Amino acid sequence: MNQGLEWLDVPAAALDEAAGAAALARQQVLTKPRGSLGRLEELAVRLAAMQGTERPRAERIAIVVFAGDHGVAAEGISAFPQSVTAEMIKNFARGGAGISVAARALGATMEIVDLGTVVDPGALAGVVRCDLGPGTANFVAGPAMDEHQCARALAAGRHAAERTRLAGADLFIGGEMGIGNTTVSAGLASALLSLDPEALAGPGTGLDAGGIAHKVAVLRRALAHHRDHLDDPREALRRLGGFEIAALAGSYIACAQMGLPVLVDGFISSTAALAATRLHPGTRDWLILTHASAEPGHRRVVEALDARPLLDLGMRLGEGSGAAVAVPLLRMACALHNEMATFAEAEVSPQM
Repeated sequence: MNQGLEWLDVPAAALDEAAGAAALARQQVLTKPRGSLGRLEELAVRLAAMQGTERPRAERIAIVVFAGDHGVAAEGISAFPQSVTAEMIKNFARGGAGISVAARALGATMEIVDLGTVVDPGALAGVVRCDLGPGTANFVAGPAMDEHQCARALAAGRHAAERTRLAGADLFIGGEMGIGNTTVSAGLASALLSLDPEALAGPGTGLDAGGIAHKVAVLRRALAHHRDHLDDPREALRRLGGFEIAALAGSYIACAQMGLPVLVDGFISSTAALAATRLHPGTRDWLILTHASAEPGHRRVVEALDARPLLDLGMRLGEGSGAAVAVPLLRMACALHNEMATFAEAEVSPQM
């Protein structure tokens, strides 16, 4: 599955270690005890290395929401019908979704990428159509995507990331929408982590204990069906992933290649990030995990990414919402770093 995917071999951009060192040196002479701002200091220094400047910024935010349906929904693994995916695309376009509100509050740009749904939402302002089919196939019986669909989904993510980079974004947020995608994420994470799906499957949009048990049983069937093909992360993504999850992975890899910092949302986005790092290990340096999802599988994925989310608010909305909520925190980290006086400027003794 290499046709059209040569771009995945492009190396990630290198972090600017000199800019990071300069930012760290600045932190040491600001009018505060060293380390007293905790992780805010770490964030400012890390952003400085990512952005190649002693004075990092978090003003221009680009949000891209990828949407697509999943064939495994036919197994009754969601509390909502697949028609909701198309309805939510319309809601995004009208500005009524949670991430739409967050984008306005942040002054962020927002783009929706429709990758293929069971119900066609039609042409909508602000929605980029990249129709890969009416959702993926049911992965219990065969691969979710054929090779062409998977390659196009990855490329759709790449192209969205390129558009945001050309527009001058400081930070990239990828969101997602697709009924059944917590099931898909649990299955893909199970394959990538070699874990039983019981360790990863959760309530998603509101399943009870019986619904979760059914989800686990469906995933075990799917994993057994594909078990001879899951050692290759690209094949695992093709067989068990979804259009929007592959697009997220592609966007993260492209951001890393272009040197654009990424704010990673919850369980689904983090699973896409895990897939991206397995496809392209250099991607990891460019990811900031923003919040700890209430989905039980998220902890396992975060551990595999060797990360520590910034926030823990019990959120599990998806859409990129948790990443958006973290933006003011990053803005504060940058403001404190950039605007505090140094001891010399304030004529304050550094022995504090």
